Amino acid sequence: MATKVTPISGFPELLPRERIAEQHVLDVVRRTFELHGYAGIETRAVEPVERLLGKGGDADKEIYAVSRLAGAVADGRGGGAGSGGEAALGLHFDLTVPFARYVLENAGKLTFPFRRYQIQKSWRGERPQEGRFREFTQADIDVVDVGSLAPHFEAEMPLVIAEVFEQLPVGDFRVRVNNRKIPQGFYLGIGLTDVVTTLRIVDKLDKVGADAVRTMLVDAGASGEQAEQCLALARICTPDGTFAERVRALGVSHPHLEEGLQILTDVMAAAAAATAPGRVVADLSVARGLDYYTGTVYETQVAGFESWGSVAGGGRYDSLAADDRTTYPGVGISIGVTRLVQLLIAKRGLTASRSTPAAVLVAVSAEEERPASLAVATALRARGIPCEVAPAADRFGKQIRYADRRGIPYVWFPGAAEDGGDQVKDIRSGAQSDARAEAWECPPEDLRPALVTA
Repeated sequence: MATKVTPISGFPELLPRERIAEQHVLDVVRRTFELHGYAGIETRAVEPVERLLGKGGDADKEIYAVSRLAGAVADGRGGGAGSGGEAALGLHFDLTVPFARYVLENAGKLTFPFRRYQIQKSWRGERPQEGRFREFTQADIDVVDVGSLAPHFEAEMPLVIAEVFEQLPVGDFRVRVNNRKIPQGFYLGIGLTDVVTTLRIVDKLDKVGADAVRTMLVDAGASGEQAEQCLALARICTPDGTFAERVRALGVSHPHLEEGLQILTDVMAAAAAATAPGRVVADLSVARGLDYYTGTVYETQVAGFESWGSVAGGGRYDSLAADDRTTYPGVGISIGVTRLVQLLIAKRGLTASRSTPAAVLVAVSAEEERPASLAVATALRARGIPCEVAPAADRFGKQIRYADRRGIPYVWFPGAAEDGGDQVKDIRSGAQSDARAEAWECPPEDLRPALVTA
């Protein structure tokens, strides 16, 4: 009896047109990262669970453990992660924790400040829902240095992300920026000493609303007045540097608060000089839930689809990468490629203009003539023109319909010209003309599949 195939929720798989669209997004991301001087790396998929638990805030609820012997688990003999005296391993839930370990292991071989980008999959065992997946692709950039990291790198991150998003069909978007020292200093200034818990509660503001956050703050030990002060800070959002005046008007003072205000002011000044007005905004509700952030933090949302959450986020971390002798502070930002692409597919109708990279289908008049068709394809490919050879020597009408179903714009007919040469047909317009594989130029707009949105 055939086994019924059922999908596993949270592990998205794309159809060819959608995958081509995703690859276009990835190409834009990679190209932009490299234009800014970031070098690509790749890290392993697994890390010791102990390290993942120690660096990820709530990540202990999301880690997928890895078993060395799948068969041992299936037949009940155990063999789970950590069995047999081996270190327990888990799939990484982001790319920052593996990158911190990579820096520590390779510090003697790297040149600092080290600029890296990384495009890989990550895994989280959370409940799948709109915009949230168990397996997903991330695209990260980070800058790390030895001992100290210049604040201007914190201003660079949102500019790179804005440059990426300007090249994609995302519509209006906002890179929301805050500095963790602002709420940290503010909370201490009003007498709240459990900064981490307060940050985590305020970070839920977009999801649960002000009333729920107020209740949670009081339940965590804040007075009603302190809860209102926290909400007043979180409501401040400006497209320029005027946020600092509004914070100071709340009448709270603390050294951390002043330091954070100055750094965020510099970030906003850099954004004003390099991006369109309103692309980068100072939003003091942004907290980021992970514990390792210590400075500027970022979240990016697509206007009108805030319910999908942040499609790019990150921040500064001062002690994530450290050993007994040296600390490697860094700052980074990550694009949730899967979340972004799925949003664009579901809400904007994102797809590709065809389901194959091929711009040309080389027809086959008879199976004994297939070598001639293969020779044409070889000549076209040598000149960078993607093509495929017809799978069968059917009637030409059927071969044309095959190309049309796949979105291939041109069909090549070897030997169809009056002088025995070749002809190529644009099946959209019906225009057909003589052509030589060594000289024919595919129109640039047809050479690669194009992004299409509804």
